[in-house]
Amino acid sequence: MDFSLTADQIAIRDMVRGFAAEKLAPFAAQWDEEKTIPRDVLKQAAELGLAAITVREDHGGSGLSRVESALIFEELSYADPVVASFLSIHNMCAWIIDTHGTEEQRQAWLPRFCAMDVVASYCLTEPGSGSDAAALKTKAVKDGNSHYRLTGSKAFISGGGYSDIYLVMCRTGGEGPKGISCMLVEKGTEGLSFGANEKKMGWNAQATATVNLDQVRVPAAHLIGGEGKGFSIAMNGLNGGRLNIAACSLGAAQAALDKAVAYMKERKAFGKSLSHFQALQFKIADMETELQAARIFLYQAAWKLSQDAPDARKFCAMAKRLVTDTGFRVANEALQIHGGYGYLRDFGIEKLVRDLRVHQILEGTNEIMRVIIARDMLDS
Repeated sequence: MDFSLTADQIAIRDMVRGFAAEKLAPFAAQWDEEKTIPRDVLKQAAELGLAAITVREDHGGSGLSRVESALIFEELSYADPVVASFLSIHNMCAWIIDTHGTEEQRQAWLPRFCAMDVVASYCLTEPGSGSDAAALKTKAVKDGNSHYRLTGSKAFISGGGYSDIYLVMCRTGGEGPKGISCMLVEKGTEGLSFGANEKKMGWNAQATATVNLDQVRVPAAHLIGGEGKGFSIAMNGLNGGRLNIAACSLGAAQAALDKAVAYMKERKAFGKSLSHFQALQFKIADMETELQAARIFLYQAAWKLSQDAPDARKFCAMAKRLVTDTGFRVANEALQIHGGYGYLRDFGIEKLVRDLRVHQILEGTNEIMRVIIARDMLDS
């Protein structure tokens, strides 16, 4: 087993690290205050191939594996987990079209996705169906032979009102997962509206709003994968999304740990620097060990998904659970090491703690990850 990165992977990592250090890190706190992500930053990321990382190259994608994707999101989130996670969602939408769309749909949409001429959001969760996604109520009814009419609402949508394209999971058939389909809905379509931007604990730069659909007329050509395929499309997309959001937790937690180590070397108490106190030495040793273990496990899960391994779904769930729990715990401990200064915005730790908390909830809560893991174990 070779645990070293290839020369190409190192080059990709270093390229993204340089971009993130220059274009994201200096502005993360400002965007948090202003509650926005500038469009030009997303376009610059797209120019480096970061808008369609695992999309095939024939229509502008980068054609990389899930391992490279994890490396990329780890580096992006070291600078700002909010921009990184938003790019993760857009990438998941692009992958869905590339994997499940027709060749005509790929030709029509992917070049714009890859260049980030359009920004995409993923719409699965509803006010009455979060973890129980198969119970969604948003309905799509045929309007003649060439269109559907969509009615319903989607909750907690990252990019709600900000994005240009919405991948909406809706019910074209009966109850349960087999009645769900996936539709592309364009911003500006009559009947599509958005709630107010949610006031959140973290992820402030990233717009989050309810997406309302009132008899929205959508061309049948915007149906992805055929009727009844939406739930499997949504779940397949989430496998990769879970790895990406885990990578975002990993990178941000590493940033928090590095800040804590630097602070321990500088800060003095009782006549000596904090780095001389064994209690704190043990704390950072545990934090580093847990992050390294999480990193190796994440890379293994990413490799399994790229190889389409039979147990990939379980490993994606395990990685998401482990890495996001570990990432939040490490960031929280880093704040504790900073003492009162960690609670101040000037030091950047409190933002990481706020931003990482939601990673244990989105892309399927960590409780649902345990359900997936246990079912796989008991069904095997």
